[in-house]
Amino acid sequence: KKEKKKKRKEFFFFKQKTAYEIYQCDWSSDVCSSDLLARFAPAAGNKFVTKFILVSDPKKIKEISEASQQDFVGTAQYIVVAVSDDSSLVRDYDERGIRYCAQQTGAAIENFLLAITEQKLATTWVGYFYDEQIRRALDIPEGLHIEAIFPIGIETKVKVTPKRKLKLDNIIYFDEWKNKKMRPVQKFSHEAI
Repeated sequence: KKEKKKKRKEFFFFKQKTAYEIYQCDWSSDVCSSDLLARFAPAAGNKFVTKFILVSDPKKIKEISEASQQDFVGTAQYIVVAVSDDSSLVRDYDERGIRYCAQQTGAAIENFLLAITEQKLATTWVGYFYDEQIRRALDIPEGLHIEAIFPIGIETKVKVTPKRKLKLDNIIYFDEWKNKKMRPVQKFSHEAI
């Protein structure tokens, strides 16, 4: 029996811009203000290790799209690339600095994503890409980590399959690992206190 190869489905579409929209709209200030909000994320040792590169050059956007092998990335007007440098945290916290860097970068990216949404723009977290292609395209030095890329655009009204949401009782435990039942909270009256 022949197996069919499954083609990766694109799940995100950006509204195609008219010439007028391209002329009138400059989202760079919205995207930059979103990047700036990312700096309010928690930072181990008060050292901010995440940087964001705002890419608007169509040639570089095409290179990033090719590196991600996801065509929709190339339809974005801007792409933000998150890069981290864990060297200062590793110097201060040894091996745990790597973990702190990942936590801090995740928090900064989440702040960025929330701010993008607030600006009425759309993006998606793209983590699949060839690092070296992006490193060359953006002249990112060795030793820095390319964490993710975020194509920025205006979401279309095309219906897409909604993401499967996890049931809450599959991700929250009470008092110990795998305990899905919360003990009832004992209520006291004011007189008893």
